[in-house]
Formats: sequence, structure tokens, C-alpha cells
Amino acid sequence: MSLNSALAKALGKSSYWFLHTFRSGGSSLPGKLATKLDPQVLKHLGAKYDVIIVTGTNGKTMTTSLLTKIMKQVQPEVLTNPSGSNMFQGIVTSFLAAPKPGAKPLAILEVDEANVAPVCAQITPKAFVLTNIFRDQMDRYGEIYTTYQKIIDGVKLAPEATLIVNGDAPIFNDAKLKNPVIYYGFADKNGSNEDLRASFNSDGVLCPVCQHILHYHSITYANLGDYFCPNCGFKRPALTDQVTAVEELRPTFSKFLINNTAVTIHVGGMYNIYNALAAFSAAHFLNVPTEKIVAAFDHDEQVFGRQEVIKLNGKHATIILVKNPVGLNQVFDLIKTDPEPFSLGFLLNANPADGRDTSWIWDGEFENLPYQKIPQIILSGEREPDIHLRFQVAGASDDQLITSDSLEAFIDQAGIIPNQHIYILTTYTAMLALRKKLAEQGIIAAGY
Repeated sequence: MSLNSALAKALGKSSYWFLHTFRSGGSSLPGKLATKLDPQVLKHLGAKYDVIIVTGTNGKTMTTSLLTKIMKQVQPEVLTNPSGSNMFQGIVTSFLAAPKPGAKPLAILEVDEANVAPVCAQITPKAFVLTNIFRDQMDRYGEIYTTYQKIIDGVKLAPEATLIVNGDAPIFNDAKLKNPVIYYGFADKNGSNEDLRASFNSDGVLCPVCQHILHYHSITYANLGDYFCPNCGFKRPALTDQVTAVEELRPTFSKFLINNTAVTIHVGGMYNIYNALAAFSAAHFLNVPTEKIVAAFDHDEQVFGRQEVIKLNGKHATIILVKNPVGLNQVFDLIKTDPEPFSLGFLLNANPADGRDTSWIWDGEFENLPYQKIPQIILSGEREPDIHLRFQVAGASDDQLITSDSLEAFIDQAGIIPNQHIYILTTYTAMLALRKKLAEQGIIAAGY
């Protein structure tokens, strides 16, 4: 290690210690300082690690958390970035925060799609886990094919790394790469004679070979499923790991089979079954026995801002990150499985980390919410008027809609809902601000 790198590492570590000892923490600044002093500092920090990169539009944080939980059963020294700080500087901070690596350390990193190439320019991963590609923050990334290319640019820097990819996503079966590939997905539950189409509002439904509209034998949601092209023969590849049955879906847990083995995770939603399947497939690649994977899944552990449950004045509040139409619709499907009446909260911001454009809320299926069992909908955030109008157009009554002009007022109102449970849907920067305010009030522990 050069003198410059050693100084950058020392500066980063000391700033991390100061921020986490005397301030409320910091997941980006230490990496920013270290990188400014030595732009190649990540190359030195990550040199001894086997690295697994998890990326894609939705599910990065949950997949990373589940895989980390699995691997800690068999390998105690696992580095990760649990706060979801997945840009280059945040990843550098994760290495700075870690103790001195032992003989064979493992790093499981959630990486923002546009940061895959910069990260891979300095460290060579053992494997990539790719979750999905959907429209998301188009002012930052553009269309799905642009986003995918950003990931591929990083993958091409590591041609020997194994790709563990969602076989139900047509876009992942397109690029001609040298890497070995493992596909995971959902078994065809409807039989091969079905001939279905994805919803008219779905992304990525054109065949990447001939541009014909893709057909499906089965669809899980959006454009994910057992696809085929009747025009040129393009089709879903054979799956190595697959969900063979979904037995029960509830807001707080999901029961299903992977490769005919019973699995329980303590979060709801079909999208989280995909995340568990991705973690399962990656753990198999890393030679973890199936029984250890299943045991890790069954351990109930909350994930930063992803179905995180807290108590507000005796009420239960579930915080769920939302950021694009597909993810939002999946969250709606999740909360509709609640058999009891519930309230809703929605915090909408439009900062750079959220995406400046909030028009994505108009592609969400607000009209399908069970408004008859939702007594209150509490709205706040920098773009509160936008989400207020969206609920009005969807059919929510003026009596249901409550406007909060501050986070304090939002928290207070959430604590006096007329029922016991509120789902708080929030964009990224609003989630961070909410968690900070909750920590200041002593309701949750201080964040990262």
C-alpha cells in the first residue's frame, strides 16, 4: 500500500470514528474524504476480500441482508453495507468501518446500478447477483436498457465472475457475456399450454432478439415470468433454483417452497420471495447447505427501512420504501393481504436520491386499494400536494385524507390512528428524515 493510500485509509477511519462517536453517524463522508485523498483507495481496502455484488432496480437491500444473514452462519467475518448506502463513497465507508480482515474475508455489497462499473474498476467480484430492471428515477438513469448497460459495463470488467441472475427477467437473457451464469426464477405453475401477455403498462415486454411482443406461460408480476417469443423462439433459460410453490402470503411473513424445500421468511410480498430466492441461489453458489439457508431465513430480523416495524404510542407502524411503479404496486398487493383494517401514511420527496420526477405515482394502481378498510391516509413530504391529488383521483374521500405539514405532525398523527396498524410508504430521503426524527424522539435507535 502506498503512503497516499495509507493516509487516505487513516483519514477515512478516523472520520468514521468521530462521526459515530460524537455525531449521529455517517455512511458517505468518510468514504468521500478517503477517496478525495486517494481515488484508488477501494482497490487497496478490498484487495483481500471475496466480493459478491448485489445490484438491480428493486430488492438490493433485502437480498443483501438475507444473503449476509445466511453467510454469517458459516463465515463470521462478513462485511456489508447494511444502511443501503450503495454509491461508491458509501461502499468505501463500509470497508473503512470494518475491522482488519482475517485470512479469508467475504464482502457482500449492495451496489447502485450506475456504480457497478466504478466499483469493479477497483475490485474484482467473485459473483454478481442481479435482481431485476424496472423504470426507476429516469432523470438519473434513463430507460431500462440504459440502466442495464450500466450494469453490463461493470460485469465486463470481471469476465470470470459468476452471474446469479433472475431468469424470469427477459432483459437478463440478452447480453452475450463470457461469464458463467446461474438462473433463478419461479417454476411454471400454470403449465406450458398457457399463452399470456404482460400488462399494457409493463416495462421490457419486447423480445430482445426480434422486437416482437413477448408471450408468457406464467407471470408472477410486471414482466417477470416464464416468457417466450412466438416469432423467433427466444425463451426463458433453464432454472437452477426455483420457487416450486407459494403456500401463504401475509403482510408479516411468506411461506413457499424453493426446489421443493419449505421456506419461511418474516416479511411479506411476492417481491420478497424473489429476494429470498436470489439469496438462496447465491448461498448455494457459495456452498452453504440448504438446511442452513432455511434456518437463516426463519430468523426474524428487521432490515433498514424495508418493512421495519416500530411502535408509535402503542400503534404498530410498518415503514416500507417505495420508489417506482412496479415496487409500489407490489407493496399495494402486500398490504391488501392484511385481514384487518389499517391506516396508510405516504411521505413523498423529490430530491436527487429519490428522483426529481414524481410522475411515477400515476402509474401506481392506487385505484385498487381497499379504501373501505382504510380509515385514515396521512400525507406529508416535500411533494405532499402531488400524492394528495393522486389519492383524490383514485377515490379516497376528503374525510380519509389528512395533511401533515411536518414530520413531527406526521408522527403525532400516526400515533392516534383509529386502528392498530399503519403502513408508512416513503421515498428514500423521506425515510432517512423520518428515521432521524424517530431517533431524536427516542422511538428507535440512531441510524447509520
